[in-house]
Amino acid sequence: MTELKVQAAVENIPKVTAFVDGQLEAIDCPMKAQMQIDVAIDELFGNIAHYAYGGASGEAAVQFHFDADTRMISIAFVDSGTPFDPLAQEDPDVTLSAEERGIGGLGIFLVRKTMDQITYKRDNGQNVLTIYKKI
Repeated sequence: MTELKVQAAVENIPKVTAFVDGQLEAIDCPMKAQMQIDVAIDELFGNIAHYAYGGASGEAAVQFHFDADTRMISIAFVDSGTPFDPLAQEDPDVTLSAEERGIGGLGIFLVRKTMDQITYKRDNGQNVLTIYKKI
């Protein structure tokens, strides 16, 4: 496992993306999967930056792991912010028009559709959201 710790700030999304992309390139990840992971990073780390610390600053860690035998990537997003399980939220009704649909929830919905699995746990006072993608 490799890890990057940064301030949970929107301006650090490119740093997080570059960190993960470097790991993905080292294992010859297909470009389609890398692009899907990059979208997930933007959404998930952006949510941490915007909401986890309620306007205050705080740290976030991104942990990358690759199991070569199963070709499974896992990326954990860890923060000590307000407890929040995005997986407990209902999926937005995508049959409604944008005007009729409530605000929020579409990003995590897209992440759910492009990743093989997503898990959340509250562990030792930290939010741990992990995405999994088989390549």
